[in-house]
Amino acid sequence: VRAPAGLVEIGIALTIVISALLALLLAWRQHGGPVQGQGLRYGMAAAFGLIHGLGFSAFLRSLLGAEESIALPLLSFKVGLEVGQLLIVAVVLLLGAAAERLFRIPRRGWVMALSVLIAVAGLGLLAQRL
Repeated sequence: VRAPAGLVEIGIALTIVISALLALLLAWRQHGGPVQGQGLRYGMAAAFGLIHGLGFSAFLRSLLGAEESIALPLLSFKVGLEVGQLLIVAVVLLLGAAAERLFRIPRRGWVMALSVLIAVAGLGLLAQRL
């Protein structure tokens, strides 16, 4: 699947903004009860994954060029990407635990603050791409 790089870049920025705003909305509305809308979340994850995958494939295609065997470079890229994501998640979880335990900031508060920061950053990316 190929898509115009400009549209993919806009789509990636838009998915960041939408995800952050959804997290903000859910944190704002949640009062300890079950979270509704799991089907919507799965659909969004699939759609957003496709958009981000298009971005990664274009980047990887530019890195690999005309190499004959892409198995090892693709595996290396994917492992590096996943390790990077795991490190980011670990840092956010550690900072969140510190916010809750050391500074007595409720989870809802730090999730909302982080969601606002991510939404603002995503809007900046979106503005650059538009």
